[in-house]
Amino acid sequence: MLLVLCVDLDDDLGRKTGFETPVIGREAVERAAVALATADPEDSDVNVIFEGAHIYDTITEETGESVEVAVVTGLAKSDVAANRKVGEEVDRVLASLQTGEDVRGIVVTDGAQDESVIPVIRSRVPIDSVRRVVVRQAQNLESMYYTIKQVLDDPETRGTILVPLGILLLIYPVAILADQLGLPGSTLGVLSGLLGLYVLFRGLGLEESVDGAIERARVALYTGRMTLVTSVVALALLAVGVASGIEYLTALSEARGSLPVLGTVAAVAFGAVEWFAAAGIVASLGRVTDEYLADSLRWRYLNAPFYVLAIAVVVHALSAYLLELNFATLAYLAAALTAGTLLSLASTLAFAVAESRLPRKPDTAA
Repeated sequence: MLLVLCVDLDDDLGRKTGFETPVIGREAVERAAVALATADPEDSDVNVIFEGAHIYDTITEETGESVEVAVVTGLAKSDVAANRKVGEEVDRVLASLQTGEDVRGIVVTDGAQDESVIPVIRSRVPIDSVRRVVVRQAQNLESMYYTIKQVLDDPETRGTILVPLGILLLIYPVAILADQLGLPGSTLGVLSGLLGLYVLFRGLGLEESVDGAIERARVALYTGRMTLVTSVVALALLAVGVASGIEYLTALSEARGSLPVLGTVAAVAFGAVEWFAAAGIVASLGRVTDEYLADSLRWRYLNAPFYVLAIAVVVHALSAYLLELNFATLAYLAAALTAGTLLSLASTLAFAVAESRLPRKPDTAA
């Protein structure tokens, strides 16, 4: 026995006409097709249902073989749920057939989207053929539309293909605009560089890390965390420190001539260490403030500013000694190293004792 299955994956028939599915039988299928054509003459599923009736008539007249025709539908939402619903309706159609013969299927669809359900149907009934019904003036139009729709709906494909394509398309008009505004010709190079950075960014798989950082910044902004402000201030201090270090290196190079590699590093560190220390202290105080406000402060967290200060003292003395500055004697270096070590040890012991003598209150059960 042949079973002609007309597939309406997005349930246009049920949504537009109110017909209960599955629709089984030649007369019922024809009525459903007429109802759908009346409700929406442009719906391609009208052609599918009429084609199913046509196949039924043709096989009956030419071969006299036992044939049945039915319309099965899915859902307008998820593809997975739609495929599952089609499978359930095929099971109901097969259960309604009063025959002891083996049943084989002919599937009628209107394009690539509906054909995604074929494996579901094949798992229930052998399929002899698949008939795709399209308007002659629009061959492959729906398949092309469905392919483009899949590309646009996939976030991974959209980000990988459309964003670089959009940047490429923007390069020419931006270059013309830059020329009209009298901007330097390097604008094109800057845009190409941005495109290269984007491709490198995607290739290294850094999008999740950046998205996570943006989400953390958003949460910090809306929850009133001090860390957000102190981080911005710390970054500004770091930038000033880099500029200060380079400025000191330039001045020292003009006074002494070219410096060796170790001297260059020491000069940059000597010029930037104060700003770097300030950035570290500001950032650590912001973190301590947030921990206190969240009632999760530990005494040991207060070590951070002292550690930063101790490291700054050591780096300042060591870089000054390497640069052979007037005040940077060996005794000065030894004193600075000792002071930095004692400062870190003192803070560590002090806050360890405080934490052991003043334990946090146990959390009360809700």
